[in-house]
Amino acid sequence: MVCGSALEYLERAQDVICTYCGNKGYGHIRCPEGHYLCDICHNQGSIRIIEDIVFSTKSKDPLEIAELLMSHSGLPMLGCQHAYIACGALMAALKNRGYRTITDADIREAFERTSKQALGGYCGVTGVCGITPAIGACFAILTGSKCGKDEEQRIAMEAVTRVARAITDLTGPSCCKAYVRASLSVAVNLLKEELGITFPVKDVSIVCTYSSKHPHGCREIKCPYFRD
Repeated sequence: MVCGSALEYLERAQDVICTYCGNKGYGHIRCPEGHYLCDICHNQGSIRIIEDIVFSTKSKDPLEIAELLMSHSGLPMLGCQHAYIACGALMAALKNRGYRTITDADIREAFERTSKQALGGYCGVTGVCGITPAIGACFAILTGSKCGKDEEQRIAMEAVTRVARAITDLTGPSCCKAYVRASLSVAVNLLKEELGITFPVKDVSIVCTYSSKHPHGCREIKCPYFRD
């Protein structure tokens, strides 16, 4: 985002200074020229784009909303912005469907919770993709899950477990866009199963148009969304 160089993925965190805001910290990703962006600076422009679409869309189909978000030219091919896309698309569809008076404040709460665990590159260094807790946050808000709750927390954790499994089955190398699609499909099925919530999801196969843009190499025929 600064000079266009290919990024370096470090095995151990190193002291870094954000090129934009100057804040010091530890990071696992930088460019060979020494440039580094903290998560706040890296995401702030993208989050504004995501919010603009999420808060204005009238669609009740979370997969349709996600595809619209991912197609925006201002959003990257890969990155934790996709965690916000996943939770934003799901929460917007719930709001537009009229489920339990979900509001923009609930969507902002989902974004806030997502920001605590969706960190750039951590899918590689901890094994947890930020989309997983993002979907978990949506289910927690819907059910009122928190520490000490019973069935509510079980449902939220079940969502996280199933999403993590779906993402794992698509890994090698990572593809955030495939993860968003699979995770939302899992979420839609679980919402129907656990809470009786249904969406007008179109019964069509998603055909990915981003294969040539994948910086680590598209999985191609190993991905269910790939078409020649």
